[in-house]
Amino acid sequence: MNIASHVERVALQDPGRQAIVFEGKDISYGALEACACALAHSLRANGVRRGDRIALYLPNIPAFMLAYLAGEKVGAIVVSVNSIFKSEEVKYILNDSGAKVVFTTAELLPNVPHRQCLAVQATVICEGVAADQVLLGDWLAAGKPEFRAEVMAADDAAVLLYSSGTTGFPKGVTLTHNNIITNTRAAVNCSHHSSKDRLAIFLPLFHVFAQNYIMNAGFVAGATLVLFRRFVPDVVLDEIQRQRVTMFFAVPTIYITLLGANVPKEKLASIRYYFSAAATMPQEISRRWTETYGPAVHEGYGLTECSPCAAYNHVSKHKFGSVGTAIEDFEVKIFDENDKELPPGEWGEIVMRGPGVMKEYWGKPKDTAQALRGGWLHSGDIGKMDEEGYVFIVDRVKDMINVSGFKVWPAEVEHYLYQIPQIKEVAVYGIPDTLKGESVCAAVVLNEGAQLGAEDVIDWCKEKLAAYKTPARVDIVKELPKSATGKILKRMLRQQA
Repeated sequence: MNIASHVERVALQDPGRQAIVFEGKDISYGALEACACALAHSLRANGVRRGDRIALYLPNIPAFMLAYLAGEKVGAIVVSVNSIFKSEEVKYILNDSGAKVVFTTAELLPNVPHRQCLAVQATVICEGVAADQVLLGDWLAAGKPEFRAEVMAADDAAVLLYSSGTTGFPKGVTLTHNNIITNTRAAVNCSHHSSKDRLAIFLPLFHVFAQNYIMNAGFVAGATLVLFRRFVPDVVLDEIQRQRVTMFFAVPTIYITLLGANVPKEKLASIRYYFSAAATMPQEISRRWTETYGPAVHEGYGLTECSPCAAYNHVSKHKFGSVGTAIEDFEVKIFDENDKELPPGEWGEIVMRGPGVMKEYWGKPKDTAQALRGGWLHSGDIGKMDEEGYVFIVDRVKDMINVSGFKVWPAEVEHYLYQIPQIKEVAVYGIPDTLKGESVCAAVVLNEGAQLGAEDVIDWCKEKLAAYKTPARVDIVKELPKSATGKILKRMLRQQA
């Protein structure tokens, strides 16, 4: 098996079918397959073998999909790097994964610290021009238009998707070919993607939701992917109407934004299916959307660690406020603190098992064993289940902050804040935000005699961290609330805020 086989199949059966529409240009399945083959040849010629890692540090452009497919064809492990990461974050992922090749753009190239990433042997520029760097066009020209995908074992690693953890550093979630193939097929069965559908992709391709539930599932169905660099409402809405997009995938904040803008119904008239994930959709927003635009907004639940979908709120019986029931071949349960199953109606930790559950955290056996203890993936999310098996998320991990669907772990932000010499102590926590779900806040205690303003801290973070991790608010305080054992009480900080 090989993930890249789905495009091979469609290209063989219907090479002229539209695969990608991007900024006024069309790419057929036949052309996409030929380019992926050529790039696979160049990867092989430049020393990339089965199991080697290649990194995609790219925005939403067709080159992301092309490099992804080529990497899978040669049996490499594709590493997705958040395109808004800065140099320190990029360095960590490249070194942790041991990536041999990096695909990026001229604009992002300054954030790739080559001298500190010794495993990197080649950097390929996919957009723009950079002095002394290989261009994607060079590698495409050097390759051949035929390359049969490597036959991979079900348990062979296919991708590394980095998910932040409580240690303060991201963990590489290792998903196999079987993980992704089974989960994308389940996505197609749940959402009924078809070859006649046209899917809007404005969510970031480096994220598991867009990468698997939209991109890979769309390719499995032989659908057309209408790709956007990012979500710019007017641009996206005009193109949806022009391209007659039929499937719309978003996070709750986007639905909130569109409702607030009173988007005319004709802009969305072609859409038959709405889906929301990555954060819990407020029930009131879901009701208002359906009342205004017609079709229900369907929801799913999962994690990067399960490829990502484990539950789906079904077309046949949709329940407002729920993330649905377990998808095919998955089990979802609610456990107590002793990993014992709880009866319906009681809240506890959401756990799951099934073919989409990750192989491991890359290079972290202890973290892997903890997350997969007892044969169940422990989500760390708190929820309850009704008598019919529908899951309702009650709360998230105590300290995790959810900013527009992106998980921010305070320990990671704190790690960087502690690098500021003037800071003595810091606590990062989240507070409710009507648009983003939550905002990142930091309470900072300065060293005696030190001078530092809140804006100075925020500006420093903007240079080191992705925008969604950067604190929106910083309070300079004399002391942090603590328990008798010296533990910082973030609960009190949230209450005060």
